[in-house]
Amino acid sequence: MTETLRWENLDTGLALLDERNVVVYANPAFATLLALETVSGRPAITSWACDLGPDTRQTLERRLCSNEAGAVTLNEHAPNPVTLYIGARRDGQRLVVGARGWPVADDCGLAAQLDPLTGIGNRLMYERHLATLCEHAVRPTVAALVIDLDRFKQVNDTLGHAAGDELLRLTADRLRKLTREDDVLIRLGGDEFLVLQTDARQPDAAHGLAQRLTEVMSRLFLIEGHPVEISASVGVAMLGHGTAALDDLLKHAALALYQAKGLGRARYCVFDPDLEARALARHQIEFDLRRALGLREFVLVYQPQNSTRDGRISGFEALLRWVQPVRGPISPAEFIPLAEEIGEIHAIGAWVIRSACFEAAGWADPTLTVAVNVSPVQFENDDIIQIVSAALKDSGLAASRLEIEVTEGVLLTESPEVLERLWSLNRMGVSIAMDDFGTGYASLSYLNSFPFSKIKIDKSFVQSEHSSRSQALISAILALGTSLGVTTIAEGVETPDQFAAIRAIGCHSVQGYYISRPMPAEDVAAYISRFDPEPFLRHAEQEQIA
Repeated sequence: MTETLRWENLDTGLALLDERNVVVYANPAFATLLALETVSGRPAITSWACDLGPDTRQTLERRLCSNEAGAVTLNEHAPNPVTLYIGARRDGQRLVVGARGWPVADDCGLAAQLDPLTGIGNRLMYERHLATLCEHAVRPTVAALVIDLDRFKQVNDTLGHAAGDELLRLTADRLRKLTREDDVLIRLGGDEFLVLQTDARQPDAAHGLAQRLTEVMSRLFLIEGHPVEISASVGVAMLGHGTAALDDLLKHAALALYQAKGLGRARYCVFDPDLEARALARHQIEFDLRRALGLREFVLVYQPQNSTRDGRISGFEALLRWVQPVRGPISPAEFIPLAEEIGEIHAIGAWVIRSACFEAAGWADPTLTVAVNVSPVQFENDDIIQIVSAALKDSGLAASRLEIEVTEGVLLTESPEVLERLWSLNRMGVSIAMDDFGTGYASLSYLNSFPFSKIKIDKSFVQSEHSSRSQALISAILALGTSLGVTTIAEGVETPDQFAAIRAIGCHSVQGYYISRPMPAEDVAAYISRFDPEPFLRHAEQEQIA
């Protein structure tokens, strides 16, 4: 069991029983406590009860047969008796903790307060310590540090759960070496740990420990012969330093941890009241976002895409807008990432595709296309295929008129399943465009992996200062598109000068405020009927001459 339990160096006596109450592991401290040379491999009752009186033996047998936690004192008449804290049975096993002295008053005992995997405390131990601190009205020198391992899931996925368990045990060992005897060390669950400092000079002690934690946890681990490089993010909350109540310590430390993760991980952050205010605001927007689709608060607006050759409309891009009744318009840059994070993007994205298809099917010109942005999250399963297929069938829109815009994030995982979903859409006749081209690190490799029908030149290139360098970059993208037979479109064109420059170097089409701002769906038909490209072309030509 040394592969699953590394408790040999602990001073606390620990043993593990199987479903038949056979001792499958006991550390040296446990054997010493019971004065036994051999502990493992024998039934607990015969190992521990050989010198017991009938009443104590019966009590031990009853406790071992029960699945509930409890304590048994083996030699109660001795000056310093041995008490066994027998934990509740979980997954066919139970943890036993041996200690000298009389049992505590409650029936849960110390065994229920220890994490079987790492040997450190669990959440129950934290709650007990917190209750004790509350009872004694401790001075405001308490600090909570929540530690979360970065990229822990990657270790489980690549090396297996046994390696992940070993990493958690090694993490607990490092935390023991970094903390003081007075500190309370807890595994909260998963890959999240807690250090409770109860008697230290704050804020210096918490800052110092948090700094050491981030440094030490970035050092290489060796697991089953494999080097494993991870890091840790730490959130810190201190009583009297932004936190007024002990009950808020863990919550505030968790908010600080969330901040550390958001800033790039492998660092620590200290709680301040603004974090709680932002968390409450985020909770409110998340609540509102989950209801927005049902309350019909989303709308689509459409921005035209025009040919640079003759200025005519070639299609429209459907853009999602959220108008919240209380806060008004909310930026897509704010709510789209949140929708992706909480999973609402699937329902919202399906609604966008379906609505865009139905509205485009009603346009008078049957050659106009409609472009719809699809999140990488929507490509996580085959639902995207059924959603697009159903939207085309039910609306009657020709597949050739629908264009799905994706960013490089769709292909970042290099998943064959994602590529197959793109190919499935392609076989339907749907066009696939790469959005924000040139802003990612592997655009060229993605163009090679899938036959995109269009690449959209990011507006950062279009709106940059007109230098020879920026012009050369745009020219290179256009040349690449031409050689691959891919249509190019420049987004973010806002001035006649930008339009003229893009037109002069051969870009096929443009989109931006220079042509039109996004418009409500009900205005599209009138816009199409009255649009005259001549003023736009003439204005741009005059700017170019000037």
